Amino acid sequence: MPENGPGADSAETLVPPEVFTEPGDDPHTGFAALRAAGPVHRIDYPAGAESYVVVDYAHVERAFGDPRLSKRLEHTPDWFREKAVSSSPVLASHMLLADPPEHTRLRKLVSRAFLPRRLEQLRPRVQQFTDELVDALPESGEVDLIAALALPLPLMVICDFLGVPYQDWPQFHKWGHVLSRSPAQDDAGLRERRIVNDEVAAYLAKTIATRRDDLREDLISDLIRAADDDGMFTDEELVSTIVFLIIAGHKTTANLIGNGTALLLRHPGQLDRLRADPALITPAIEEFLRFEGSTDRATFRIAVEDMDIGGSRVPRGSFVHLSIAAADRDPAAFPDPDRFDIARSPNRHMAFGHGPHFCAGAPLARLEGQVAFSTMLRRLPEIDLTIPPEDLDWVADSSISRGLVRLPVRIRRRLR
Repeated sequence: MPENGPGADSAETLVPPEVFTEPGDDPHTGFAALRAAGPVHRIDYPAGAESYVVVDYAHVERAFGDPRLSKRLEHTPDWFREKAVSSSPVLASHMLLADPPEHTRLRKLVSRAFLPRRLEQLRPRVQQFTDELVDALPESGEVDLIAALALPLPLMVICDFLGVPYQDWPQFHKWGHVLSRSPAQDDAGLRERRIVNDEVAAYLAKTIATRRDDLREDLISDLIRAADDDGMFTDEELVSTIVFLIIAGHKTTANLIGNGTALLLRHPGQLDRLRADPALITPAIEEFLRFEGSTDRATFRIAVEDMDIGGSRVPRGSFVHLSIAAADRDPAAFPDPDRFDIARSPNRHMAFGHGPHFCAGAPLARLEGQVAFSTMLRRLPEIDLTIPPEDLDWVADSSISRGLVRLPVRIRRRLR
C-alpha cells in the first residue's frame, strides 16, 4: 500500500478504493501497514476526487471534533453534490449533513427519543421480538442467523419505535440498503436510488399527514409534536430525519449482532467465558464494536480550508475519511489490539463516533445487543458455524457499513 508519512504532501500512488468498497474478511492487516507508514494517506474514493483517509486513533479522535471538517453537502464538489441531491433529496436535510448550530437544532429533534428512561421502557418489547424470532428457529438444524435474527430484530424494533406497521420492515430494509450507498456510483445505481427516494418520500409524507390527525405514543408522533410546537423543523427535515433513523436504526445493529456472534463462534474460549459469566455481556458488546465494528468508517467530511493533519497537507475541498476500523486497532490506544478480549477495559472505541456527531442511537443499539446476546446465550446453548470462518461473506456495497451477508450456523439445541 502507498505511504504518506508525516511531513509528506501526498502519496505517489493512491490507496485504491477497494480498501473501502471491497474490504474482505481482513481489512485490519492492510490498515496496520498504512498506520505504520503514517497517520494520513491519499485515497481514490470517491474516484477522481481529492481524498484522504486518517488511520490512527489520535488523529481520528481529533478530526471528529475539528470544525474545519464540514459535514455539509454545500462544501462538497459540485459533481458530488449534484449526484447526492438529485438521486436522493429525501436524505439531504438530516443532522448528519449539518454543522453546528444547524446540527444542534436538528439533533434536538431526535435526542429526546433516546433518553435512558424511555429506552428501558422499550426493553420488554425488544425481549418479546427477540423471543419470537428465536422461537421461529429450528430446534436443531442449519439456519442463516443474519436473515433469521440479526436483521429482522432491529427492523422490528425501529418499526415499533417509530410507530409504523411491522409488516413493512422488509421494505424498510430495501430502502435502507439502496439509500445508504454512496452517491458516487454509476448511472444505473443513481436511478435506483432516485426510485427508492421517491417511494420512501411518498410513504413517509402520507404517514406524517395521517399521524398529525391521530397523534400517538410513538417516535413519529413525538417528532411531529416537536416540529409543530415550536416551528423549528420543516416537513422536509422531518422526512429526512425519519429516513435517517430507519437506515441508522437497523443496519449497524444488525451488524453488531452478526459480527459479535461470528466473533464468539470463532473464539470458543471467549464464548465459554461469556456463558460462564453473563455479566460480561456489557463489556463484550463494546469489544465486538471495537474488534469487528459495525461501521468501517465515519460518514464523509470536507476540509473547508487548507489543513495539516498528522504532518500531511490536506487541501481545501478535499474529502477526509476517518477510518474507525483502523483507529480501533491502533496499538497506541489499545494494548495488544488484535487480541479479542470480551472483558477488555478500558475500551474507548469509536464505533459510535466521537464529539458532536456521536451516534444518538447508541443506547438503543446497546440495549438491543444486550437482549439479543443474553437471549441467545440462554436459549441456544449449542451452536456453531457450518463453514470455515475465512469463507464468511462480508458486505461490500459502498456504504460505511461493515457486516456479514450471511451467517450460516448449526443449532444443535434450542431451549424454550
